[in-house]
Amino acid sequence: MTPHVVPAAMAGALLGSLLACVPGLHVYNALALAVALLARHALPVPPAFAVPFVCGMIAAYSLLNTLPSILAAAPDESAFFTVLPGQKLLAQGRGYEACLLTALGGMGALLALVFLIGPWAPRWLPVVRHVFRPHGHWILWSVVAFMLLSEWPKPMGMRPTGWRARARAWRSPGFGLLTFLLSGWLGFIAIYRSPVPAAMAFQNLMPAFAGLFTLPWLIMNLVSRVRMPRQSVRTDAVPWHSVLTGAGAGLLGGGFAAFFPVVTAGVGGLLAGHATSLRDDRAFLVSQGAAKTMYMAGAMLLLFAPGVGLVRGGAAWMTQSLVAAGTQREYGMALAALAIGGATALLLFGPLARLWIVLLQRLGVRRLSWGSLAMVVGLVFALTGGGGLILMLTGLGIGLIPVLFGARRMNGLGVVMLPIACIMSGHGPTVARWLGLL
Repeated sequence: MTPHVVPAAMAGALLGSLLACVPGLHVYNALALAVALLARHALPVPPAFAVPFVCGMIAAYSLLNTLPSILAAAPDESAFFTVLPGQKLLAQGRGYEACLLTALGGMGALLALVFLIGPWAPRWLPVVRHVFRPHGHWILWSVVAFMLLSEWPKPMGMRPTGWRARARAWRSPGFGLLTFLLSGWLGFIAIYRSPVPAAMAFQNLMPAFAGLFTLPWLIMNLVSRVRMPRQSVRTDAVPWHSVLTGAGAGLLGGGFAAFFPVVTAGVGGLLAGHATSLRDDRAFLVSQGAAKTMYMAGAMLLLFAPGVGLVRGGAAWMTQSLVAAGTQREYGMALAALAIGGATALLLFGPLARLWIVLLQRLGVRRLSWGSLAMVVGLVFALTGGGGLILMLTGLGIGLIPVLFGARRMNGLGVVMLPIACIMSGHGPTVARWLGLL
């Protein structure tokens, strides 16, 4: 291992840990700013330093970003799926335990990547890619269909029958479908007629994601009057079967999401949860932590794995032009950096979680949310200008629909799933012409 790997990975892990503690801020936003500065030669960072730095940052962020997601209920699109079970424990004064369970699942995913999957991946992943390459379009459409169909009507109890009862029952699925279609329309605009400047074209979707997933949570934090109960830093003993079941489901879901395009950790976790019949809230939190880390870290390894060279996830898309991916040296550096970044984040988990709890008790969720809102809006404007703000505000209007009407927030992922599924099927330009974008 080259001498610069350890300090670079640790520096990336420190930055990723700090970014993870900002409510609603995604590591990809900061990475986009860094890539833009590197492209303008404003940061004198050699590529050999960039690889372990980015991998360490991704590993640390994936382990710790559930601190604000659970304690302040301000997740980004990679963590919003963990909020509901986490909120149950938070209401019982056990938010620290909920965060620890997700970090435990993430650490299990990193251990599996570094010691079990990573060393053998370059041998069998090219074969898997060759087998699945012709089938990506219908697999993605199947995922979309399952995601929409699985949002069945909520139980209404014993009520009079009639069209009013049916309308009330189908309110959640209906607004979920509406959210998916509207976000898909926004995705087509971002891809085919983006108002973002051409120099930042690789960030076309970033403002939309901020509006769909980040801002609705921050706004709900600002308008709500709920006070967080006093939190305990003690944790109950976690049954090993919950850890193993959750970690196994998370590895399956996160691995699926990392390999197939535009499938995120939340969607992969949903599929794996149904496939493995997860019912325990603790196992669920472990599985979501494992899926999130497997998705983000595994996508980076797919970029560097010799003979694979798959570009999956925002970090891989942004860093592919900065490094010479596909060599054994770069792959070994990425594996080592993920391990170092994960270990650094795990050491920082206890102090950062306790600091978060103290800040929330003293400042409150609303003040922290105001600061995060200003940071996110400022970052979107700095990277994408006024056009990005328009995309973000449009996404905000769509992202508030599931929040206000009780649908799955995951339906906002139509912003990438619908246009990419159409493009992979060969119908993307046709749909874009129907929408008047070409």
